[in-house]
Amino acid sequence: MSELIVVRHGETEWSRTGRHTGRTDVLLTARGEAQARLLGPLLGRRLVAHTLVSPAIRAWRTAQLAGLDGAATDPNLWEWDYGGYEGRTTAEIRLERPGWYLWTDGVIPGDAEHPGESVEEVGARVDAVLDRVRSMQDDGDVAVVAHGHVLRVLTARWLGLEPAAGRLFRLDTGTVSLLGTEHSHPVISSWNCSTRD
Repeated sequence: MSELIVVRHGETEWSRTGRHTGRTDVLLTARGEAQARLLGPLLGRRLVAHTLVSPAIRAWRTAQLAGLDGAATDPNLWEWDYGGYEGRTTAEIRLERPGWYLWTDGVIPGDAEHPGESVEEVGARVDAVLDRVRSMQDDGDVAVVAHGHVLRVLTARWLGLEPAAGRLFRLDTGTVSLLGTEHSHPVISSWNCSTRD
């Protein structure tokens, strides 16, 4: 049975420092590139028939370094649009909004490039990705290379949970996870795996 391979891109300077990185297109750090290369042996054990990648350079570079050739862009794999919180850390946001938590409190509107979106809107985007993935799975495993929060929402939706249940799935940079089925029911086959650098 084919599986959905979930790949979070390697480290960026913003992910390293905890800055919310939605639509800002930052590059991988040297460590992030090393993380991506180390994913190659993990992914090399799979028959990957199709790969979908976020339009962000950090996701594309991760796919390339991990050996996922022939990838197709899917704009629905962009990271959560953090609106007015783009580029800010949770600690900075909590100075203005004590106790703020992305999954329950959401974001504030930003500028034209970062209008912001709700967790339900992210959920609708990943539902479209999952529809596309399911249409490809007869050919073999499908890999998606994207970002922490959007992939956590995607995992929740794979399991039939509400989008905000993505809060339950910590996902580190430079990792591979597998989503599959057991007796025709969706499951997590493995989660947050890497060859640590």
